[in-house]
Amino acid sequence: MYGIASHHESSPDWGALYGVAQAQSGYFTTEQAAAAGYSPQLLAKYLHSGRVVRVRRGVYRLVYFPASEHEDLVVLWLWAEQAGVFSHETALALHDLSDVLPSKVHMTVPASWQRRRLRIPTGVILHYAEISNDERTGFYAVAVTTPGRTLRDCIEANVSPKLMRQAVFQARRRGLISEQDGAALDGRGCRDGQPLSQPLP
Repeated sequence: MYGIASHHESSPDWGALYGVAQAQSGYFTTEQAAAAGYSPQLLAKYLHSGRVVRVRRGVYRLVYFPASEHEDLVVLWLWAEQAGVFSHETALALHDLSDVLPSKVHMTVPASWQRRRLRIPTGVILHYAEISNDERTGFYAVAVTTPGRTLRDCIEANVSPKLMRQAVFQARRRGLISEQDGAALDGRGCRDGQPLSQPLP
């Protein structure tokens, strides 16, 4: 999605690199730098001069790029090769559904990644599943599961019924899911005799 045309690969193009970083809150990867014509040696020179900083293996930031909200998610998204989608309680919080305050970041990556030997960043919980294009949406520079997919994932993960009742009710009230979707979620998550889509007393 943020690839640079091949004719930039032979010579450094600061404008191309900046354009990539600008769409990602000032961050870019080693591969994106290479696509903009920056060899590892030149990137190391920029690190030494203080023009960029390394924030984790393979992920860098333009030093003078303005700070922005949710930068931490951008770093994790780039770590996941832009294939990860923020999901479960993290997606609930990003959609502002319920009073959830996740202590860890939840991200869903392709099921095939289960075979990889990953060094998962501290504070991250990975889920392995396929998420279709119509089940993901954009949030700032990153991808997040849609409200409907988020609610289904959280119900299946046994997130607190109280939080799920808040989330489903709010999603219906704001028009983020349909009446039919709400009824289907009731069938999945009603464990105490009260439908999830009904307001709390």
